[in-house]
Amino acid sequence: MALTRPLMTAPAPAPSPAVAAIAARDLVKRYRATLAVGGISFDIAAGSVTGLLGGNGAGKTTTIAMIMGLVRPSAGRVAVLGADMAHERHRVLHRMNFESPYVDMPHRLTVQQNLSVFARLYGVADVAGQIARLAEGLDLAGLLDRPCGKLSAGQKTRVALAKALINDPEVLLLDEPTASLDPDTADWIRSRLQDYCRQRGATILLASHNMGEVERLCDRVIMMKGGLIVDDDTPARLLARYGRSTLEEVFLDVARGRGAAGAEAGA
Repeated sequence: MALTRPLMTAPAPAPSPAVAAIAARDLVKRYRATLAVGGISFDIAAGSVTGLLGGNGAGKTTTIAMIMGLVRPSAGRVAVLGADMAHERHRVLHRMNFESPYVDMPHRLTVQQNLSVFARLYGVADVAGQIARLAEGLDLAGLLDRPCGKLSAGQKTRVALAKALINDPEVLLLDEPTASLDPDTADWIRSRLQDYCRQRGATILLASHNMGEVERLCDRVIMMKGGLIVDDDTPARLLARYGRSTLEEVFLDVARGRGAAGAEAGA
């Protein structure tokens, strides 16, 4: 499945160095007695790829939902491209997008119909042209007339990626983008994401349990546990600090409550 043409058409705007692509300040989300996110702060630089890691229940998905403006914080603030997502997300929604294999498109609609709907929702000017370009770049030409409910897992993931790129987003949020895929298809998806980042200069925040994927794609890793950020650094520095050879080993140290010093001591 070769990429034969770029996955975006418009040149990337020059990012403002004064404004982080994503900025969270003292972000809290509480569901009655459950504290999902406990007061986290971070900036994501424009044009970077950042991994958001943590075990189940660490607060990753809730954090992404607040960044998207789908969930309002109980306290604190999150801004995307300078817009407060709790109050003014309408200013930037057309400049961002989201992809997850756990979010299905309407099964009865064809791939073409689904992509057309999303293109119009995002205000894409040349809907047919953009779908044609993505279909060629993501090897979807033979699937455009097929109902989404008739697609395989790998085909659905490629269509979901096309939907996520339909508006040439500046900020792309990914939640387990290669979950349940075979290694070949997963590698193909990662290559397309890398191509898009190079072409667009996009900012990506990636939540994943695939540590190899994170090591390959990410410039930086934010590690969460119990709704808090417990570490934040480049993959290379995390490996050195914990004395480990893979991010999976670092992840296990964090999940099991072994800090860097404890990991180095073999605790």
